[in-house]
Amino acid sequence: MTTEPSPRVCRMSRRTMLAGTGAAGAVALTAAACTAAPKPQDALRGQVVAQTTDVPEGGGLLVIDAKLVITQPEPGKFQAFSATCTHGGCTVQEVTTEILCLCHHSKFGLDGEVLQGPAVDPLEPFEVRVEGTDIILV
Repeated sequence: MTTEPSPRVCRMSRRTMLAGTGAAGAVALTAAACTAAPKPQDALRGQVVAQTTDVPEGGGLLVIDAKLVITQPEPGKFQAFSATCTHGGCTVQEVTTEILCLCHHSKFGLDGEVLQGPAVDPLEPFEVRVEGTDIILV
């Protein structure tokens, strides 16, 4: 009694199949990375992110949990910016009379504009409103 070999359903080698799967996975990951991911600040819209009493005039406050920098460049004028440096994506670490990213030494003004590179783009602005002493992310 002779047995015939069973027909092969797939005539692709394991190596070829795995290489194709890897390429398809890379394409899927790339496509997923290109979709707009929610920003950490999106979850905080409509919420109090700081108190006016915590933001010095002519300076600012870094709100780590909200990934925000709140500034008060002139009395009673409050602004908010992303705390993510536009150069390398580091979180800015210090706010004095300037916003400083110590990763690569970029400096931003209290208006979010670049004062010193390597960053070339300003910090992303966010709208805030003040109610009493509450600073609310709009």
